[in-house]
Amino acid sequence: MFRLLCSLLLLLLLFSCSKRKSFDTIIRHGTIYDGSGGNPYMADIGINGDSIVEIGDLSRDEGKTVIEANGMAVAPGFINMLSWATESLLIDGKSQSDIRQGVTLEVFGEGISLGSVNDDIRKGMISQMRDYSFEIPWTTLGEYLEWLEKKGVSPNVASFVGATTLRIHELGMENRPPTPDELERMKVLARSAMEDGALGVGASLIYAPANYAKTDELIELCKVASEYGGMYITHMRSEGNSIYGAVDETIRIAREAHIPAEIYHLKMAGTENWNKLDSVMQMIDAANKSGLHITADMYTYPAGATGLDASMPPWVQEGGIYRWMKRMKDPATRRSVINEMRTRSDGWENLLLMAGSPDNVLLVGFANDSLKRYTGKTLSEVATLHGKSAEETAMDLVIADSTRVSTVYFMMSEDNIKRQLQLPYVSLGSDAESSAPEGVFLKSSTHPRAYGNFARFLAKYVRDEKVIPLQEAIRRLTSLPATNLKIKRRGTLAVGNYADIVIFDPQKIQDHATFEKPMQYATGMMYVVINGVVVLDKGEHTGATPGRVVRGPGWTPHSDR
Repeated sequence: MFRLLCSLLLLLLLFSCSKRKSFDTIIRHGTIYDGSGGNPYMADIGINGDSIVEIGDLSRDEGKTVIEANGMAVAPGFINMLSWATESLLIDGKSQSDIRQGVTLEVFGEGISLGSVNDDIRKGMISQMRDYSFEIPWTTLGEYLEWLEKKGVSPNVASFVGATTLRIHELGMENRPPTPDELERMKVLARSAMEDGALGVGASLIYAPANYAKTDELIELCKVASEYGGMYITHMRSEGNSIYGAVDETIRIAREAHIPAEIYHLKMAGTENWNKLDSVMQMIDAANKSGLHITADMYTYPAGATGLDASMPPWVQEGGIYRWMKRMKDPATRRSVINEMRTRSDGWENLLLMAGSPDNVLLVGFANDSLKRYTGKTLSEVATLHGKSAEETAMDLVIADSTRVSTVYFMMSEDNIKRQLQLPYVSLGSDAESSAPEGVFLKSSTHPRAYGNFARFLAKYVRDEKVIPLQEAIRRLTSLPATNLKIKRRGTLAVGNYADIVIFDPQKIQDHATFEKPMQYATGMMYVVINGVVVLDKGEHTGATPGRVVRGPGWTPHSDR
């Protein structure tokens, strides 16, 4: 009998051993926030290759790599709906400032995309390279994204095709409607980009030459994207004085092109416009109730960043930077520009007036080494140093730098930021590059959103001020944008999905970037896994570059064309 019992125990032991599973990576004892917005739960995650293969109790199983996530949140990787890492990733593919916040997918294309490129666009890009330079061997948007993947980048990358880029490709910087033939060529380029995997059409309608485009032109481009299941995403023609008309235009484009639409960096800019949020929300709600799909994204700061071009009338900028500079050197033209910069107008978006004062305009990026001493100073301070008006000084700086000069404008209400974060259709975008506080990146400053946008959301607004619950915050960073973009196998923690996973301590996640010292990494993000590869390990970058191109719903493999 004893021998029989021993034999049975041995068989049971052998059976149990044979059932033990092996994984490339196991994440143990984490609190799972799966991206759906539902309640968190305790479970382990098993990863093989680039995918999640099991979620459950894996305590008896083995992993080549084991990550202990006890006491930490385990969530899908975050999606940056508005990234300007288009060039910074060419310089440094590690994407440090965003990876340390949990961003696993960078989405490009706010009006300008890195394809299609022709000879004139290529020459223009090269002429504007200052702090760093890079080669431009690609022509199409698909080739650019594939170049990034081949070069090696840590995050995944995706892009809209820029409506501005399509216009420049065919019309240059001219202020006129396209001819029928030019518009048809723009549509052909848009169709090619959609087949290359573009997510849709992106616009930036306050800037020249983007604001030369009429609504009908945008509708025609969006009709092409709609054929492929893409979406329209826009920096609207106004975010302040004329915001109602801008929202109406966005809704009209969505309706007539039969396409979902998203508003970039939703905001009410300028003190006199802060009270317009209720009406804008009502317009979006009414559009969605009518059967459209209108969403938005935002960053978590009361200041935006762009250039001094956003303080000058579009007409003076026609033809590009050098014709713009030439006009500003003419005394009569200068007087006209100054007058318009000081006059409220619904015809164009004047960020200098919206900021309320040149004291609220911060200069953060110059190409000319002799001007870098002004980095971090306000426009008011530099104007005082020059003994000139703020308007004259702004023109002088553009002329001296041969660029639009990177600028931060303080324009938004903190109360509105909190209210917007409560909207269920709002996701997050940094509207910034992803860099590191080292090397060539130290030649210019930046907006703190480049280093803190996502961590600030989770720390200030979710944990400290309890604007929304953590599970809802994670939905906004993950499944909401993935669903809007129609991205498959990303955005939720589920068996079969790609292993884009972040692990952080909700009590310790914290942004440290300030307007005075913006290049400071966030802390509290402990692990980041991208396509099954550990990129952030115990808060430190591993140097791994497993990022891939994420393509839109219209992607057609070249062999199938």
